[in-house]
Amino acid sequence: MGSRNGVVFEDFFPAMVEKLGAEGFMKELDNGFRLLMDEEKGVITFQSLKRNSALLGLQGMSDEELMCMLREGDLDGDGALNEMEFCTLMFRLSPGLMESSSELLEEAIVSEF
Repeated sequence: MGSRNGVVFEDFFPAMVEKLGAEGFMKELDNGFRLLMDEEKGVITFQSLKRNSALLGLQGMSDEELMCMLREGDLDGDGALNEMEFCTLMFRLSPGLMESSSELLEEAIVSEF
């Protein structure tokens, strides 16, 4: 369990991968992306992240922290997260997944992602 600016984060991703397998885990990441995205734009925007962050237990995060999270994942600089950027960010935020990411990514790529 880690704490960052008062937000407590427990990394359940490795356990999810073990239980669901790579394909099932990737489907759950897709569900998370869809939960947070702006339906009209098809990406996660600051407004959609702010509006839906409570669904992830992040209601205590400030606008600045949410914006920082968005910027950290925004690889193409468009101010929003597409699905690939979101998945990449989730992998980067999980120490357990980073340790075993090459194997998981290989499986995920093979299964269509």
